[in-house]
Order: sequence, then C-alpha cells, then structure tokens
Amino acid sequence: MNSRNLSFLFFLLVLNFQSLYAQNNAINVLHYRFAISLNDSNNIIHGNAEISFLVKQAATMVYFDLTEFDNATGKGMKVLNVSSGNKVLKFAQVDDHVIIYFNDPLNLNEKKEIRINYEGVPADGLIISTSKFNRRTFFADNWPNRAHDWIPCNDHPIDKATVDFIVTAPDHYQVIANGILVEESNLPDHLKLTHWKEDLVLPTKVMVIGVADFAVQLASDINCIPITSWVFPENRDSGFAQYAVAKKILPFYINYIGPYPFHKLANVQSKTIYGGMENAGNIFYYENSVKTGLPLPTDAIARETLFAHEIAHQWFGDEASETDWQHLWLSEGFATYMTHLYMEYRYGADSLKTGMQMDRDKVIAFYKKRKTPVVDTSVHGNWMELLNANSYQKGSWVLHMLRWKLGDSVFQKGIQTYYANYKGKNASTVDFMKVMEKVSKQDLQIFFKQWLYTAGQPVLQGKWKYKLNKKLITLSIQQMQNYLFQFPLQIAIRGSQQTIFKTIDFDTRNINMAIPLNFKPESVLLDPEVNLLFEGKMEEEK
Repeated sequence: MNSRNLSFLFFLLVLNFQSLYAQNNAINVLHYRFAISLNDSNNIIHGNAEISFLVKQAATMVYFDLTEFDNATGKGMKVLNVSSGNKVLKFAQVDDHVIIYFNDPLNLNEKKEIRINYEGVPADGLIISTSKFNRRTFFADNWPNRAHDWIPCNDHPIDKATVDFIVTAPDHYQVIANGILVEESNLPDHLKLTHWKEDLVLPTKVMVIGVADFAVQLASDINCIPITSWVFPENRDSGFAQYAVAKKILPFYINYIGPYPFHKLANVQSKTIYGGMENAGNIFYYENSVKTGLPLPTDAIARETLFAHEIAHQWFGDEASETDWQHLWLSEGFATYMTHLYMEYRYGADSLKTGMQMDRDKVIAFYKKRKTPVVDTSVHGNWMELLNANSYQKGSWVLHMLRWKLGDSVFQKGIQTYYANYKGKNASTVDFMKVMEKVSKQDLQIFFKQWLYTAGQPVLQGKWKYKLNKKLITLSIQQMQNYLFQFPLQIAIRGSQQTIFKTIDFDTRNINMAIPLNFKPESVLLDPEVNLLFEGKMEEEK
C-alpha cells in the first residue's frame, strides 16, 4: 500500500479501534506457532507467526498487537506480508498494531488462520544482550504486555492460547521454551532448529524463549515432572547445587494446592529485568541468582524464598490467571502468601510471623506514599505501577487474614477449589470470593470490600490501665482512620508469670471494656499472633 494514501486511514483506524486496544475482545486466539530466526551478526530477528483464532465480533478486519518499526531508533517490527491459506491479505501497521483486512466478512464464531511474516530489532520483550560472562544471550521478558514487542499476539492475560516455538539459531546455543521438546535438529551452516510445543493454554505474559550457552542438569523427577537447571557454563557447579532447591519446594505445593500443571519445571539463569519471572514451565531468574565463592546462610534463604515464589506462580498467575491487570493480586498476592506457607512448613510458625510482620511494615509504608486499594482501577497502561506492596504484600495479608477467619482446613479447601475451578481459565476477585463463600458457607462481602476494594488498613490507638484495688484491667481502643473496618482483634495481656489472650469482634469506632484480672500486667499487646493487618499499639495510662 502507498503510505501517503494510508495516512488518513491510519488516523481513522486509531479513532475506531482506540477503545479496543486495551483488551481485544474481537478475537479469541486458540493457538500460536512462532518460527523465530536468530543470528550472531546483528539483533535483527526474522519471524513467521501462524495464528489460529475464533471470531468473537463479526467484522471485515481484525488486529493483533505488534510494536511497529521506529525510524528514529531503528527498532520495532516491520510486517512483510500477511496471508490466510493461499490468499494474500491487505494489512496496515499503526499505533503498535497490525490490522488485517479480509475480502469476505468474518462471521461470529468462525475459525480463521493467518500467517504474518515480519522482521526487525525488538524494542523490548526479547532482550538481546550479553551475560555477565560476555556471552551473547536472547531472553524473552514479556510481563506485563511486552510480548508484542517481538511477536504478533493478543497481548492481554484474558486471551490464553497454546503455543509452539520453533527457533533457528547458531548451533552453539541451547534453547528453552514452554512445553515439551519435540525436535532438535542440526542444519547446514552451523545452525540448529529447536522446537518446543505447549499444549496447555497460556497468557502471552508467560510465553517465552531463552537462548544462550547453557549447562543443563536434571535435578530431580517428581511425579514424572522433570526438574531441570539451566545455568551459564561458568556457573555450572554452584548453579546446579543452588538451583536444586526447587526439588524441595515442588512437592509442598503439589500437596497443598493440587497436581503441578505443566510438563516440566526448568529453572533458568537469565537476563530478566526482574528478580524472577514465572514463565510457564520455565522460570527465568536474574543472572546473579547464582552466588559464587562462600555464600552466606542468608543467601540460601533468599534463594529458597525466590524459588518458592516463582514456583507458586505456576498454579496462580500461569495456570489460573487474572481476568485483567487490576486483579494482579490473584497472581502476586497468592505467590507471596504461598511462599509464606511453604516457609512456615519448612521452618516453623515463627518464620511465618516474622515474614508477615515484615510485609505489614511494607504495606503501611506504601500506603503513606500512595492511597489506593489492592484492586486498583486508577492505573491505565503502565501496568508496572501495579508491581507494588498492594499487589504483593497486602494481597498476601488478605489471604492470611482469610485463613485465620475460616480456619486452616476450610481455607486450604477453598484454595484447592478455586484453583480446580479456574485452572486453564481466568478469574476475577469476585470469582475468588464466590468460591470461598461457597466452600466456607459464609458471607465474605464485607471482608473483601474492606481489604481489597478499600484503601488503607485500621489505625488503632489504645490505652490500658490496671486497677489494683478492683483486680481488673480497663481497655480503650479507637479506630482512627476514616473508613470503619470490621475485624477480630486478639489482645495479649502479659504479666511476669502468665499471659491471657482475648479476641474482640471489632465493628465499632470505639471499644471500652473491663476485664477481671488477678495479676498486674506488664504490657498489653495488640495482635500478638500476627493475624491482623493494622498499625498502632497499646499504651499504659498513667
């Protein structure tokens, strides 16, 4: 097409499609087949994308997300041609989308297949770089919606699909991707073709390839799930030893949640911009996740915590995914709390208390900077803003308080039921609430409203006084924040020889009470077992 003649059409298309760009509801992708060619001479990739999709809105055009070529930077993707069957289709690239025109109208629920040939230097998404050992590497890093920087796709978590990656690269590289390895073939000119196939539906945020010089080890096999370690050759010995921690973690989650969802668990040293990225079946960790020399005991705990978090994502975020970005806590909050559960199992209840106290401090500090709820609809476009203490630590705290409210066995049954209902699907916060209500036979609307849809947490100001002549203690506690929360509050009254505990159903602004007590207290503590997200303390009234 002549670019000058298309300029006004581009403007109209931007207007017509603007409301759909955040979430493309016109199609439902069924399968992606990406053939990607890489080289050592430059950063240009050549791609052939075959996309099978269902038509969800009758139209004569569809679009896919794809970052367009930018003359100023020399980066972005240039579509060469588009076809369906043996028919060449017209297309236009505008506003980081490729818009495809069909000669015949597309009917509702019609299945279509298209092929997009393209090339370019990825602006993001596929990180072409060098390792700390100065070896060339290629690592996809798609979260949240950066996949379309290197592959044409519907780049939103609601549209999950199966995927094949067929990578042609110089033969000194090993290639890791989602699914199972179905082919690895040497080609002429020192090239190698590697084909990975994933038959479980995934959101694009966790569809990846990793291409580097690797040392690879089978660390364990649990329930016919191979656990492998992929580390840079220079880190072979220390990397294999340290990454083997995964085999301790996987059985706990299988027992607590349900069967592991994917065909493998590959733990990969990489160039991800995150500490860890939970790509389905092959988790990418930052390159300094392997410690050399004499690692400290704290290094081992930090690594175990990191691995536990990313492995938990395989269930929550990858297999059971959020419907939209504002429900990110169903991924990050779940992974954070599942990590706490694992650490409690491994190291005892005090480990859980310590972790929750640290997380509580982070939540309170974040709220002082930004007064938004966990389900945050104020963020638009820059989804990185949601990688904050609300999504991680406060989301985790919501699950911790729900566990205390329902009891361990009911809570675990609810988590298992939620996962079973939404594996391979997408869920919202309301979906999760309905599952927990059904399992617990409780109305949880107030609980979910105040902790997930309301900013902040209770701020408690309390005083106590012991009246020796009457052998009783008086307590006065006030909620200082504007929104009135409802919650059970445990109090510990500690003396030199004994401690008594009392739980108060706090559903008013102020509570005043007197408790008979035959010993002089030394202190009164709020929430001694660390089961409430709040700030404040009790002070003795002189």
